[in-house]
Amino acid sequence: MQEPAFKRATDQVVAGADATVFSVILAVSFCHLLNDMMQSLLPAIYPDLKADLGLNFGQVGIITLVYQMTASILQPLVGLYADRRPTPLALPGGTLFSLSGLVVLSIAHSYVILLVGASLLGVGSSVFHPESSRVARMAAGGRFGLAQSLFQVGGTTGQALGPLAAALVVVRWGQSSVAFFALLLLLSTAILWKVGRWYKHHGLARLDRGVSRKAAHARLPRSAVIRGIAVLLALLFSKYVYLSSLTSYYTFYLIEHFALSVQAAQVHLFVFLTAIALGTLLGGAIGDRFGRKRVIWISILGALPFTLLLPFASLFWTGPLTVAIGLILASAFPAILVYAQELVPGKVGMISGLFFGLAFGAGGIGAAWLGALADSTSLEYVYRLCAFLPLIGLLAALLPDTEH
Repeated sequence: MQEPAFKRATDQVVAGADATVFSVILAVSFCHLLNDMMQSLLPAIYPDLKADLGLNFGQVGIITLVYQMTASILQPLVGLYADRRPTPLALPGGTLFSLSGLVVLSIAHSYVILLVGASLLGVGSSVFHPESSRVARMAAGGRFGLAQSLFQVGGTTGQALGPLAAALVVVRWGQSSVAFFALLLLLSTAILWKVGRWYKHHGLARLDRGVSRKAAHARLPRSAVIRGIAVLLALLFSKYVYLSSLTSYYTFYLIEHFALSVQAAQVHLFVFLTAIALGTLLGGAIGDRFGRKRVIWISILGALPFTLLLPFASLFWTGPLTVAIGLILASAFPAILVYAQELVPGKVGMISGLFFGLAFGAGGIGAAWLGALADSTSLEYVYRLCAFLPLIGLLAALLPDTEH
């Protein structure tokens, strides 16, 4: 009679040790909000930079390319290093790069200085995203999809707030007001310092226990893992190239096609990015409940009808269509990331860095290529062409089954 009681007590202690730590998840989510709000100020002020410095669409695309490629190249390397040698204080340290980037952008009066500021923002993201994603998994307590959704919704909410902040502050007070937002990153640094201490004293042990449990399960054949990762990367590429066409050029499209003001166009961009935030929040929780493969399948291919209609829609219907596109496409990323982490257990940092890096890289390459294409044709042509990208979602049929 003594042994079952002791076993139940032991199980309760283990369960408590591995419970979902919402305070840590919400802390990194809030810092993700601040980080990505600062990052999204850059595309939000593109119309002003284009007018003040006489830039063309191709040069605007190159700014995005420099920012996102800096992040995409470094993120997998940062994640791989963190898997081998965890560095809890990298989180607050990386935020200082983003702060420096905003200060440089606030005083940049030449194209070269803009590129320097964009690259500093990229370095800040390259450190923040893989490490904070690792922390979210450490604190998940088995609810990995929900943890990733809560973490990522902070970023997408920050991206949505960036254009709104630009419309309310930067458009009114000018480029130099960007430096004011850098003060918020000091708050993020303080919070991440506390998170880094939890990471050091509690998070690493929780992650090690999760890896040990995963190692006890039967793994998929190597060929199936490689195929799965390749398919996920292709799906992510299609998702972020399409999203880049909206985040980088949606305001220009609304201004040129419907003669909206800059502020009105930025409000439309805010609504679209808010839909992305909501879709991100829903995607992980639905994946935990109904299976990640189903969410991945529906979230990429399901956007196709709406993307095909968008180039031909009136202003009245453009808003609802972009909201639907944002909701559906955004639900994919939490499911894709957790699915990939389960394909390669024990490499949370590397997988997070690889997929966040590809997201940034695909967006950067897409922005540069689509900007050059818009210069030679038109933004309407760009959106008609990009409308077919969700067809790549058919590749989800090749994903191996990990649910059992």
